[in-house]
Amino acid sequence: MMTITKKIAIVGAGVAGMALAILATKQGHQVSLFERGSNLSSLGGGVTLWPNAMFVMQKMGLDKKVMQVGGTPCMMRQFDQHGLLQAEFDILTVNSLCGFPSVAVLRRELMSLLAGALESLGREITFNCAITAADVMTLGQEFDLVVGADGRMNSVIRHALYAENVTPRYHGFVNVIGVGRQRKGILNKAIDDFRGQGERFGIVPVNDGWCYWAGAWNAPAANDHPRAYWCDELHRRFRDWPDPVQDMLLSCDSASVSGVFVHDIDPLPFWHQGNVLMIGDAAHASLPTSGQGACQALEDAWHLTRLLKESDDLESALQGFYQQRQSKTSAAQWVGRQVAKKVFSEQPEPLLPASTLSAAELSRFWMQGLT
Repeated sequence: MMTITKKIAIVGAGVAGMALAILATKQGHQVSLFERGSNLSSLGGGVTLWPNAMFVMQKMGLDKKVMQVGGTPCMMRQFDQHGLLQAEFDILTVNSLCGFPSVAVLRRELMSLLAGALESLGREITFNCAITAADVMTLGQEFDLVVGADGRMNSVIRHALYAENVTPRYHGFVNVIGVGRQRKGILNKAIDDFRGQGERFGIVPVNDGWCYWAGAWNAPAANDHPRAYWCDELHRRFRDWPDPVQDMLLSCDSASVSGVFVHDIDPLPFWHQGNVLMIGDAAHASLPTSGQGACQALEDAWHLTRLLKESDDLESALQGFYQQRQSKTSAAQWVGRQVAKKVFSEQPEPLLPASTLSAAELSRFWMQGLT
């Protein structure tokens, strides 16, 4: 079917916004991308692109490039806080069932790849452009479609669609993230997750010795603390934990450290009104324990452009988008909450995909809706 060229405004130049801009531009739409920050945010140490995300990276022509800058983890291992192995899960089996690899990449590398792809398509990002609720109305008149990819906490587009009703939900734990290096000679291709009582420390190897990591523990939500506070708190809490954790803390690039009081949002009854739509974390933020935040954002971008191509009736495309995406994104949100409950409750228990899902079930879930 011939796509009727649409003028599309995208608010937010994160993973969802940039991926959508790339795919929509390739399809011939006129895309304008607005970002409130003064540059691309590389907040967050890294991202694991599971096979469903790599499917979309391939559609953008970026799968080879991301594999050059990323690493390919071969298994997930779960340990207790003393370093005793509790469970392991073979990632390679799932990859082969899905037909795509899993790639771990530093967020700054992923953002720079997406930005480079946009630039090569002749699209520029308008920075320092904070869209207000009034602007959303104006954009809706100027553009055929306005897409909010403006994040979980302060999405202006979600606010425009829902007024005051949607409050992100705090789950009682803080995630302190950063980037570090493994010691020379330790070549580990496993994602390692150490769990204690209401605390965890996860390490994801990328490449060339680089890793991204996250230390998490129960904490009341607070106004953010300075970096030095998070560094001290990490050393205090995890000082008796196994060597791999110590290596990360010792090699930690303190400029990369940030603390995130982790929120998600409850599944929502709609994601659009008229020609204004939200995608990614603005629409269905999940906890980092789901492992699917960036993956679902990428899927959104692919599904939306596919539906715009299949139907020239915008309302039916946007309605179809919600119907196709809602159950999978809600499942990712639910999984994130279940895992968080198991780690951060009074009685944490081991939980890996291995202990709940077979490789076949997991691959079916990841690849659902992708053909």
